[in-house]
Amino acid sequence: MRVFHFTEQPYPDAWDPSLDSYRIVLPNGVCDPKVAADLYHRYLDEWMLADDLGLDIMVNEHHSTATCMTASCHVTLSILSRITKKARLLALGVPLANRADPQRIAEELSMIDVISRGRFEMGFVKGVPYEPPVSNQNPVNMMERLWESHDFILKAMTTHTGPFNFEGKYFHYRNVNIWPRPWQQPHPPVWITASSLSSAKEVARRGHVLATFLQGYKTRQLFDLYREHYRAAHGVEPGPDRFGYLALCAVGNTRKEAFARAAEVGRYVTTTSIVHEPFRNPPGYMPVSDYTRVLRNTGKMVPRMVPTYDGRMIDVNRPLSVQENIDLGLMFCGTPDEVYQQIVSFESYAGGIGNMLLMMQGGALSHEETCDSLTLFGKEVLPRLKEYAKMRGQTLAPQALGAAE
Repeated sequence: MRVFHFTEQPYPDAWDPSLDSYRIVLPNGVCDPKVAADLYHRYLDEWMLADDLGLDIMVNEHHSTATCMTASCHVTLSILSRITKKARLLALGVPLANRADPQRIAEELSMIDVISRGRFEMGFVKGVPYEPPVSNQNPVNMMERLWESHDFILKAMTTHTGPFNFEGKYFHYRNVNIWPRPWQQPHPPVWITASSLSSAKEVARRGHVLATFLQGYKTRQLFDLYREHYRAAHGVEPGPDRFGYLALCAVGNTRKEAFARAAEVGRYVTTTSIVHEPFRNPPGYMPVSDYTRVLRNTGKMVPRMVPTYDGRMIDVNRPLSVQENIDLGLMFCGTPDEVYQQIVSFESYAGGIGNMLLMMQGGALSHEETCDSLTLFGKEVLPRLKEYAKMRGQTLAPQALGAAE
């Protein structure tokens, strides 16, 4: 099992509770470049610590927001590809549907793969609904643009016989011949994020790694559908390495310490969705049926009930406690022993997960506390997970997660 450390590199000094949006319309005048520089350096230091501890690294990107200062996966990973030594470097993700030039993407990702000497993994995402206006893109047919860009990038990375012409529905190139070509052949591993059953089918057909974020105990249904369509397309059972799951995580020497850290990490969930109303669901981003439902419920607090492992239902359309996040499979939190058992239980329930993507820094969690949480995980949890992965052939029944004292 591989474990990736993830942070969105937030700028929490700008999180004003009186604001109705932390994205798109928040003036960048509230950003102090000196503060931003200090934050960038500390987040890079934390990723370097993760590398030293044997963890891998995940990076994403968002735009025009104080919740995530990673405006480009490529810039961050270019730095990390040089200053880290062992970690696999995952971009999850690169919002292909919002990018107008997939040839430039293919070139830059190939550079990262070469500089890292083959430690790079490229994850492609549709992108959140808030950001098409920032990229000056139409939210209609975003999945079509994603897959066409995806096909072009893989063709550009795997064509070594000289220039070729590409004529698609959305992208047109007369002379494609990227330099350098990737270190990994035929190309770096590909990840695709999905939260819907229809998306999971297409990812399975193409044989890519399927990653899903904060889906809790709905994850098993998504992974089982992937397994079904992977078998149909490829004639073999997908291994655990085909699955990735992102959750929040906090480790402490005591449960009290871990829960205090988790409360801060959990601010990611409550702040990332604070978006000015016109940008939340642009027409065309979602299917008509989903958009109709959203419009019908606009302005209403409609409960959204999600199951825990033991069958209880929790309304997630409200702020959740740390224990509720644990019960829903959205967070792993506690002492090293507790975090280990929670991850093993969730992994077993989901039918096998080879890649755990853990957000161990969020909100205003300090550098010192982030490093302590990372170190506890790296020294006391990760080695046990490696041993567990070796004995994955044995059946380990999921265990209910204990309540907080």
